Amino acid sequence: MEQSSMLQLILFTLPFMLLLSYLIFKRFPSPKKYPPGPIAWPLIGNTALSITESQVHLKICDLVKKHGHVMMLKFGVVPPMVVVSTPETAAIVLKKQDRICSGRSVPHSVKVPGYFEHTMVWADCTEHWKVVRKIFRTEMFSNKMVEAQTSIREEKVRELVRFLRERELGEVVQVNEVIFGQNVYDYEGKIDNEKGMKGIIRQLMVLAAAPNLPDFYPIFGPLDLQRYRKITTDYVKKINDYWAGIVKERRATKDHSKNDFLDVVIQAGFTDAQINTLFLEIFGPGSDTSSCTIEWAMSELIRNPDKLVKLQEELDKFIGHSREVRESDLENLPYLHACIKETLRLHPPVTFMLPHRTTEEFQLMNYTVPKDSQMLVNMYAIHRDPKLWDDPLSFKPERFLNSPVDYQGNDFQYLPFGSGRRICPAINMASRSNRFLLASLVHNFEWSLPDGMKPSELDMRDRFVLVLAKVVPLKVVLRARSASAF
Repeated sequence: MEQSSMLQLILFTLPFMLLLSYLIFKRFPSPKKYPPGPIAWPLIGNTALSITESQVHLKICDLVKKHGHVMMLKFGVVPPMVVVSTPETAAIVLKKQDRICSGRSVPHSVKVPGYFEHTMVWADCTEHWKVVRKIFRTEMFSNKMVEAQTSIREEKVRELVRFLRERELGEVVQVNEVIFGQNVYDYEGKIDNEKGMKGIIRQLMVLAAAPNLPDFYPIFGPLDLQRYRKITTDYVKKINDYWAGIVKERRATKDHSKNDFLDVVIQAGFTDAQINTLFLEIFGPGSDTSSCTIEWAMSELIRNPDKLVKLQEELDKFIGHSREVRESDLENLPYLHACIKETLRLHPPVTFMLPHRTTEEFQLMNYTVPKDSQMLVNMYAIHRDPKLWDDPLSFKPERFLNSPVDYQGNDFQYLPFGSGRRICPAINMASRSNRFLLASLVHNFEWSLPDGMKPSELDMRDRFVLVLAKVVPLKVVLRARSASAF
C-alpha cells in the first residue's frame, strides 16, 4: 500500500515539478548562449523526431530554415546534438576546431565484444587510431595499392557485365541488389544472398542507425529492451566466424603474393579480431554507399535522357565498340567524372556524416556548444543550397566540367567524403570504382524502365537509414548495346 501511495504521489506531483523547473529556468536562464532549436520537452526533448520521421533528413532541413544554420536538438537526457548547415560552419567543425570535434558518439548497439574494442569507425582519435589510420592512408588505400588492385576490380565488373548479359531478354533487374553483391569484392564467395553476408551487413547498418532507447536514456542500457545489442552481437559473431576461415587459410599458406588488403593487415601484425572488425567496416558501408551511388546515378541518367546520351557519346568516342572500358580510360572521360560528382552532390550517401562528438566546450559563431555534444554536418542541405549552387535540385553534370571543386575535403560546399581527420580514407578507390562501374554499365547496356514507365514517372524520393537510399528501388530492363568483348 505504501509503495502504491508513493507512486501515486510521484505521478501527482511530477507535472508540478516539471512546471516549476520550467519556470525557474525561464526566470534564471543560463548565461551561456546556446544554439536555437525547436522546443524540447522535459526528459523527452526532440526524441520524437528521430523515432517518428522516416525522412528525418528532410525534417531537419525544414527545421534549419526556421531556426538557423546552427541549430540544437535534444534527445532524451543525453548531451545535445548541434546541426551545422553552411560551408562556413562546417569549416569550423571539420577544420578550425577539428581537434575538439573529432570524438565519436557511439550507439549502444555497436558496443559489442569482439567488435567495439577494435573499431576504427566509432573510435576516438587515440594513438592506436592514428597508427591504424596511417596504415589505411599509406598502405591499404594508397595510390600504389589502389593501382595494384585494378585487375581485381576489373574482373569483378566483368563478372557483373557477364551476369547481366545472361539475364533473359526483358527481365527486370533491381540495380542496388546487383551492385551491392558485386561490391563485396573477391571475399564474398558463396555467401551472397540476403541470409548470408549481404543480408548480415545490411542488417548491421540498419541496427546502427535505428532509434534505440539506451541512446536517449543510458540507464536502460543493461536491459537491452529492443534486443539490438543482442542481435548485433550474433551478427558480428557470424561475420567473424566467416572471416576467421579466410584469415586462417592465408596465414597458414604464408602466401602474400596477392598483395591485397588482407596481406597488408597480416604483414602489419594485426590480430584476427582486428582484421575481422576492419574488414567489416571496410566492406559493409563501402559496399552500400557504392551501390547507392550507382543506383542514384542511373536513376538521374534515365530521368535525364539527354545526359545519358551525352555520356554514351563520350564513351563511344574514346572507347568505341570493339573493346570494353578499362580503369586506365577514366582520366580521359571528364563527363563521366562529372556525372559521379553531380550524383554525390544531389544524393550524398552519408547525408550527415557520422556524428562527431565534442571533447570539450567551444564557441561556434556566437553560440556555446557543450562538451560531449553530437556535431552533425548537414551535407544534404549544403549540397542543395541555392546560394551555393545554380538550380540546385536539377541534375547538371556540366557544373563540374572545368571546375576545381573535388572530393578532398577542402571545398566545404561539397563534402561527399567528409573532411578533416575523419575524412574517408578510401576516396581514391571509391572514386575510381564508382566511375569504372558506371562507365561499364552505360557502355554495355541500353537502359529502360519496366511496364512502359516514362522517365518522368520515376520515383526519386529518398529515405535516410545509414545511407541515403531510394524509397522505391530502381528496377530496369537492360538490352546489350554491343557484342561482348570478354
